[in-house]
Amino acid sequence: MSQPKAQLRRDGFTFKSFFVAHDRCAMKVGTDGVMLGAWAPVSRARHILDIGSGSGLLALMLAQRTANDVTLDAVELDEQAAGQAQENVQASMWADRIRVHCADILAWSQQNTTRFDLIVSNPPYFEEGVKCATPERDRARYTTTLDHQTLLEIAATLITEEGFFCVVLPVETCEGFSEKARQLGWHLRLRTDVAETEGRLPHRVLLAFSPRQGELFADRLVIRGADQRYSESFSALTQTFYLFM
Repeated sequence: MSQPKAQLRRDGFTFKSFFVAHDRCAMKVGTDGVMLGAWAPVSRARHILDIGSGSGLLALMLAQRTANDVTLDAVELDEQAAGQAQENVQASMWADRIRVHCADILAWSQQNTTRFDLIVSNPPYFEEGVKCATPERDRARYTTTLDHQTLLEIAATLITEEGFFCVVLPVETCEGFSEKARQLGWHLRLRTDVAETEGRLPHRVLLAFSPRQGELFADRLVIRGADQRYSESFSALTQTFYLFM
């Protein structure tokens, strides 16, 4: 007799090694965040910062990808999301390595004394537009509480000389964000353009900036093949996380 399938919880997203509850978070677990968490360079990171952590997804993914001596700080402004991130962290195997802070990142950064080898953010994408259903969703989606200029300035004060600051953005906001970064002294070192299928133009871009100048490595990632199954490259990127890979 075949074994019954495991029941997946409906209040969040089940990964191979952890569960992320997100029913109290304005922004749910999505492909953008998963790509960033799987893509960000971690080989030299000892101290990692997640700005605007939401459910704690990125902090948990990066904890899975790094050694036991790596520490992670996750800063989230919204009280409900920060509380849920803390619960997700406590339920994981990395609770002793991740610290969740319910705080405004600007105020928190002014009090913090740690410098980070890797900073990640899945930031608000757009200038203020049509109002969302809740103020929490507004803050998560629009740049009213954390605009891109301020985000870049904060990251610049917290990064180590050899560190990386990584974001995922819509393609249409990429050039403006990159120009703001350049004016602040950041150097673009890694860029991956993401398309849904081979025949489509990229709709997202993964960017890694560093204070240190160096060669830019750029490539392209296609999420799905012609058969609508995940492509080999996307599967290779995310297979340690997704249950169905």
